Formats: sequence, structure tokens, C-alpha cells
Amino acid sequence: MLDVLLQTATEVPPSTPGPAGLADYWPVVRRGVWFVVGFVAVTFVGWFVVEPVVGEYVKRRNRNNPTIQEAVERYVRLFVLVVAFFVAAGTAGYGGFVGDSALVVAAGTLAVGVAGQTVIGSIVSGLVLVVDPEFNVGNYIEWEDGEGTVQSITLRVTRVLTPNGELVTVPNTVLTSQSITRPYGRGRRRVVEHVGVAYEDDVSDALDHLTAATEAVEAIEREPTPKAYVDDFGDDAIVVRVHFWISDPRRQDVFGIRSAYARAVKRRLDDAGITISPASKRELEGRLEVDREN
Repeated sequence: MLDVLLQTATEVPPSTPGPAGLADYWPVVRRGVWFVVGFVAVTFVGWFVVEPVVGEYVKRRNRNNPTIQEAVERYVRLFVLVVAFFVAAGTAGYGGFVGDSALVVAAGTLAVGVAGQTVIGSIVSGLVLVVDPEFNVGNYIEWEDGEGTVQSITLRVTRVLTPNGELVTVPNTVLTSQSITRPYGRGRRRVVEHVGVAYEDDVSDALDHLTAATEAVEAIEREPTPKAYVDDFGDDAIVVRVHFWISDPRRQDVFGIRSAYARAVKRRLDDAGITISPASKRELEGRLEVDREN
């Protein structure tokens, strides 16, 4: 009995939770620290290095379009957060977990892609238009269904002000899937007018008057020199094509300039006795019979 009591008294009491127990949680704490460090590092680089560079490029390319500037900055920050999460997960040793979830992520991505393929297509088209150096706010464009001046470019749609004063919202997929004409060229626009001249009149004299009429309109550029050409032989008149240029078309009333030129042409050709767009002539053949009743 005494031996049993002595043995019991000399036994070491069971260990209680203490500093040694924290070592069991150290791997988790370490992974958490690495995750936070990786996430913060990538986010810092993305938000304070990458995003300003991208934002400056977009701002330089679209100075008159703050809408696209804000949208690009927002999407860049969102993209940086996604990249930061995956980088942080890999740094902390959670790459296996992310890899095991790849199938679920792929399935979710596919579902979202199928459901929003139109929206995603518009966003991709918007990015294409944003980086296109020949497509900017203020450009005058023509496409299959209309024409006008670009007012703003977003990641989904482009807003165009038509010559009639209507603001048209065009999906970016439409503009990227069609041919776009930019009649303004490099800061100038070539205007083409067609004038019909009677066959009986002197065509060379008419060409001289048509080019000289451009001098009466101050907004028409002297360089390149306005030109007039015989374009076609119509049924009732010789069709003459006149080319002239105007500068900074975004600030010019194109319709007003064309109207002023048309009035100048009318005055000059009337004074020269040249007929503009002569009336159609038709030859009638047949026999007329008159019945006289007594």
C-alpha cells in the first residue's frame, strides 16, 4: 500500500496548455502572415504602379472621355485584386486548395460566360476601340447604319452625335464588326459635291467656275487646292465632281459650308449663263387622231 502511495506522489502531473501549445498554431499563423504580405504587396504594386501607368495611357488617348478613364481604372483595380488573391494564396501555401477548386471556378466561369457573352463581347470590343489610335472622342465616323461625331466611348457602348442632333448609343460590337469610315482624315475633311451641267454648255468653263466658287467661302482651305473633274455622262447632264477641304471639322458647320458653296456656285453659273441640272428631255413618238363630229 505504501509503495502505491509513493508511486502516485512521484508521478509527473499532466501538462497544461501553455506557451508550448501555441506552436501547434504557428503554421496557420505563418500562412496567414504570408497571405496578407503577398496580397498587400501585389495590391500595392497594382494600384500605385500599374494602375497609374494604364490610367495615364488611357487619359492621353481619350482626353475628352472621362467616362472610359474611370471605367478602365475601376476594372484595372478589380483585376489587380483578383491577381493579388491568387498570388497570396500561392505564397501562403494554399495553391493546392486553389487548384482543387479550379474545376468549380472553371464551371462558374463558363456559366457566367455563356450567360453574359453579349456583355463580355461588348466589353472586349470597347477595349479594342479604346486602344485603337485611329478611334477617338471627337472623330467624325460613318458606319453602315449611320454617321456622326463620337461623344464618348465606354466599355460597352459608344455614343455618337448625328448631324441631326440626335445622340445615338451604338453597341461596341457593331462598330468592331463593320467597316468604319473616317472622312475627316488627319484633322481635315474632304467634301465632295456633284453638279450637273447641260451638254450644250462649255464644260471647261464650268469646271473653272466650280473651282473658283470655293474662294467665296472663307472656311474652305486653299491647300490642298480645290479640284473639279468630269465624273459621269448622265442622261440629261454632264456630272461634275468637285473636291475641296475644310480644316478642324469638329468646330465647323459642315452643312453650312456646303450650303454657302452651293449658293456661290449658283451665282457664278447663272452669271456665266451655264445651266445647272437641266430639266429632263424626252422624245415622244406616236400619232394623234382627232374625231370631228358634225
